[in-house]
Amino acid sequence: MYIAQTFQVLHDWWRYLIGLLIIIIAVVIGQIPFTAAIFVKAMSDGESIIGMDESKMMNILEPNLNLFLMLLSFAVGLVGLFLVAKFLHKQSIRLLTTARPKIDWKRIWFAFILWGVVSSGFILLDYYMSPEDYVVNFKLQPFIILCVIAIILVPLQTSFEEFLFRGYLMQGIGVLAKNKWLPLFSTSIVFGLLHIANPEVEKLGYVIMVYYIGTGLFLGIITLMDDGLELALGFHAANNLFTALLVTADWTAFQTHSVLKDMSEPTSANFSEIFMPVFIVFPLMLFIFSKKYNWTNWNDKLFGSVEEPIIEEVLVEDDNILD
Repeated sequence: MYIAQTFQVLHDWWRYLIGLLIIIIAVVIGQIPFTAAIFVKAMSDGESIIGMDESKMMNILEPNLNLFLMLLSFAVGLVGLFLVAKFLHKQSIRLLTTARPKIDWKRIWFAFILWGVVSSGFILLDYYMSPEDYVVNFKLQPFIILCVIAIILVPLQTSFEEFLFRGYLMQGIGVLAKNKWLPLFSTSIVFGLLHIANPEVEKLGYVIMVYYIGTGLFLGIITLMDDGLELALGFHAANNLFTALLVTADWTAFQTHSVLKDMSEPTSANFSEIFMPVFIVFPLMLFIFSKKYNWTNWNDKLFGSVEEPIIEEVLVEDDNILD
């Protein structure tokens, strides 16, 4: 139903090509302040951003300014996506978000709180088991500024990614291909591959793509099973927000004034960082969601066909014709 309701709006294939191009342009426009700030700072330090590796580029600005400018591009992209949906597809935010009569904020908050507790628990457990890998990075004033930036902009960043991949592209590919498995797997793979430039990949190796693609697949599954983006929106926001506030490292994409700083120097990803979330934790999350929201008919919801709803025409007999 979540994908099929897209038949109610303008869904020609060329609209999605134009829409995607407009969204990309919006993101590029949003990146201009970040790129300009890095260029100016590098020039003042007598360096050049040409050939500068991703990790160094993420450390050239003050962390709070860096985070603000980096997340700004996603906020601009989200505005561009909503404008594309409204004017190019004549689609409301509600139809882009859910098959329910209205957006279910309780679902968003449930996923946000649940994953916030679980993900924070994993971070604190790792700190307890390996305190030598961390230093306390807490400084009150920068942390308060971080909280303001993160609480406002991180949900916009994660919402942009969810509305783009699990919303706009999943619905668009679904109505064009008329099935659910193609949008599920294609958006998950593309979502994962777009993280390939992250500094984490250089440090942990390409095997970490299993985590990124697996996360995209998990978010796609809960979107299709629940007929809406609400759970994915809450989960993704919690994942990025609590990570930004609790822990950072010099080799990660998010450089923040977090409570803890990971000082370890990993050479390759291990089981707990990749395979445990994808093959143990995410399936447990699926089990919890399925029990709470009574998910059934998994095969059809994940691999079934997408059919255009039949609009019944009511024929009204004009008695005057018989006169």
